[in-house]
Amino acid sequence: QVQLVESGGGLVQAGGSLRLSCAASGSIFRINAMTWYRQAPGKERELVAGITNGGGTNYADSVRGRFTISSDSAKITVYLQMNSLKPEDTAVYYCNLDVSSSYLVRNAYWGQGTQVTVSS
Repeated sequence: QVQLVESGGGLVQAGGSLRLSCAASGSIFRINAMTWYRQAPGKERELVAGITNGGGTNYADSVRGRFTISSDSAKITVYLQMNSLKPEDTAVYYCNLDVSSSYLVRNAYWGQGTQVTVSS
């Protein structure tokens, strides 16, 4: 089993910055990919940014140039640096990790979610 603990959410004014963290622990052989999603009230969950174990990244168009995803594989932690925040970035942010517990076992795990609120 794998546990994910998110931190770093909060309330910030438009134009401000926040840094989210998602730390993994448990039965981890290899982390294949780390992804941040968000879900605003009344909307579907959407992909924000992702990073593979090879270091490749991808971003939603709405955040490209403002958000940066990174990982510290030694600590099995993924970060989301969010700059120039806008009120429309307000949402609950979730991390998702694609984890191999062995050569044969591979699962996706979700964090508990962290609230980000951007005031205008």
